[in-house]
Amino acid sequence: MPRKHRTLKNTVYLVFAINLLAVPLRADEPCDEVLTGIDVLVQSEFAPLEGHTIGLITNHTGLDRFGRSTIELLHEAPHVKLAVLFSPEHGLKGVLDARVADSTDPLTGLKVYSLYGETRRPTAEMLAGVDTLVFDIQDIGTRFYTYISTMGLAMEEAARHGLRFVVLDRPNPITGTRVFGPLNDRDGLFTAYHTIPLVHGMTIGELARMFNVERNIGVDLHVVKMEGWRRSMWLDETLLTWVDPSPNMRSLTQATLYPTIGLIEACDLSVGRGTDAPFERFGAPWMDERRLARRLNQLGLRGIRFLPYRFKPTASKHKGQECGGVQILLLDRDAFDPMQTGLSIVRELKGLFPDAFDVDRVNRLLVNEALLDRVKATTEPTNYAQFWADDIGDFETRRKKYLLYK
Repeated sequence: MPRKHRTLKNTVYLVFAINLLAVPLRADEPCDEVLTGIDVLVQSEFAPLEGHTIGLITNHTGLDRFGRSTIELLHEAPHVKLAVLFSPEHGLKGVLDARVADSTDPLTGLKVYSLYGETRRPTAEMLAGVDTLVFDIQDIGTRFYTYISTMGLAMEEAARHGLRFVVLDRPNPITGTRVFGPLNDRDGLFTAYHTIPLVHGMTIGELARMFNVERNIGVDLHVVKMEGWRRSMWLDETLLTWVDPSPNMRSLTQATLYPTIGLIEACDLSVGRGTDAPFERFGAPWMDERRLARRLNQLGLRGIRFLPYRFKPTASKHKGQECGGVQILLLDRDAFDPMQTGLSIVRELKGLFPDAFDVDRVNRLLVNEALLDRVKATTEPTNYAQFWADDIGDFETRRKKYLLYK
């Protein structure tokens, strides 16, 4: 193409992009800022914590809307003593994909005890002198993401030692209305702390209220509610800044796909760790990408398409090996059903690659053996939601009393 034609073409694209950015929000689009629990706490001048000695469970996602860390804010708050810090899986900075050691916070000089190392519960020694535990971590709305288990275990220890437990609430980034999948048939696990659907549609504050009652924890629980958040909101409708909650959770799209692709992560395949798009692709050296993509696209799964793809992970499973697989294209997040999609993928992998796909490992994160047996027994497209419809109805009834937002 002649240079002047390329220049004209690029100018047209630029003008089009500028016009897109200039389009005003529709009247029904959210435009008010959502205030998270830490924002509301700051506005109250830390009144709920006045006179208390605090142990803070947090990580790099504990930020207010101006990007100030909850650690810094509590450390500088008048009439509040921040005494000790606790970090979850991935550590205080959210960059580790291994066991986490205790450390010292460079900002405050405080001890940081790991709850993903020698212990997953705060011990009596760690809690010495503390009268209140505060929890401020961004969750992503899937049962087997471990931050909610860290919260539950810490609530148990707070109750055991007579401490208050304060949750600074944050949005469920994939909305508070989308509820999908079976309930787990075992609980008390680090990837299945309580009996809830795999996609639960609750905030961390609401989950804390449920855990406290239904697990008979009985801690002195206080939730600092958000302001301006509605259950129907995706995170990109809140004006809150996205912060990667963990090293391989890098976008809202990945959080949306996580319950689907994370479901098969225990199996002998790569879910894109060690690539630029974890949880947006999966594959293995033994997969035929064209055969798999053709079959998955023939299913007509809502809101999603599959592109044949080859990639070579630089970390985790099949590191340094070329993998055939699929790249997932999320076309309509509201229509997308993560569990129908995930279990359909399991069925097709079992059918197409029976000698290579270790299907029984799916239950490590599904945690519902009867459902997995049903999936293993099906060879044709199946509406899997029928198998948990009654359980979801019961869960919706259970959770009503714990919801804080409309």
